[in-house]
Amino acid sequence: MKFPSCFKPRRKTCMVNVDGVLVGGNAPIVVQSMTNTHTADIDATTQQIMQLANTGSEIVRITVNDNAAAAAVVHIREKLDNNHCHVPLTGDFHYNGHKLLTDFPDCAQALAKYRINPGNVGKGKKRDAQFATMIGLACKYDKAVRIGVNWGSMDQALLAELMDENASLDEPHDAHNVMLETVIRSALESAQQAQTIGLAKNKIILSCKMSVVQDLVTVYRSLAERDNYALHLGLTEAGIGSKGIVASTAALSILLHEGIGDTIRISLTPEPGAPREKEVIVAQEILQTMGLRSFVPLVTACPGCGRTTSTYFQQLASQVQNYLRTQMPVWQKKFQGVEDMSVAVMGCVVNGPGESKHANIGISLPGTGEIPVAPVYEDGVKTVTLKGDNIAGEFETVIDAYVTRTYKFNG
Repeated sequence: MKFPSCFKPRRKTCMVNVDGVLVGGNAPIVVQSMTNTHTADIDATTQQIMQLANTGSEIVRITVNDNAAAAAVVHIREKLDNNHCHVPLTGDFHYNGHKLLTDFPDCAQALAKYRINPGNVGKGKKRDAQFATMIGLACKYDKAVRIGVNWGSMDQALLAELMDENASLDEPHDAHNVMLETVIRSALESAQQAQTIGLAKNKIILSCKMSVVQDLVTVYRSLAERDNYALHLGLTEAGIGSKGIVASTAALSILLHEGIGDTIRISLTPEPGAPREKEVIVAQEILQTMGLRSFVPLVTACPGCGRTTSTYFQQLASQVQNYLRTQMPVWQKKFQGVEDMSVAVMGCVVNGPGESKHANIGISLPGTGEIPVAPVYEDGVKTVTLKGDNIAGEFETVIDAYVTRTYKFNG
């Protein structure tokens, strides 16, 4: 009998070393993020980078758009290092990157990676010269480069060329398909040009950002078929709130399931007052729920129904998830493997005991009309029954004791 397989094998790509963070090859899929501060504001940018890195962003991209931003980069790097935050920084360049990297060599050296958009490097002969300047500096300083095509700023000359070629065919393709091919060709041809200039293939990461789920999947499938460059995944301009999360999850999950993608970023528009770190948490949860990486124990919780008219189990599930995320930095320093722990917070007798037994540690709260007690299960065995007004605090104590007892000490 043949049994189904969960995943297609991970696509084998060139491994790129981004200042100690490995992207591609057999390395774990890397989580990235980007600041939204004015880079020239050294303190604000440094603080946000540290927040993103502490949440789990393994590479952070910053805008380098003018002289003030370029001059600030070296000071940001110094402040990060002085605070024991060694996360690699990517410089995001558009239009004037060739000039900024040339005029500010300290910036060029402080960055771990340059992000170059072929559509925004220049036009005609200037495009080739300015692109060559940036690639030459990457070679000089031994830096990685992400050649990042964005469908909103694609190479118009290449688009016109492919449109003309398409129009001459006996059966022309749909114009939308020509646009997708332009995005793909722009990335691949720019990468090949970079290699001709002297940049090694294991210094190149490609991305083709789209804002429509189906387009993103189509483009990356084609990229994966045509070459083995390391690939950065992300749905550009994904949107705000649940729309951005759902769209990004839908697109990236398809590709990741097919073994495509070496590093990801979730491009969320933050809701007013919301922390920037949300995009990091979403990226981690996509990878973890798909079984590709583990970052922090995730809580299984029931959605609720007429048997759970109380909101207590919802509050407890949220409190426990926050407790786990808060405790992880402490636990990771002491224990090995705790990020793989599974926790269940259930709301009634229907699935509560069963789900709790399947988790490493779980609690089954009483539903409407049930006896007001909450049995706790550890690795399938009921160990204690909680009741009273402090179930949440007592359950956290039980979790902490389980971690201390179960996971190997890092010492």
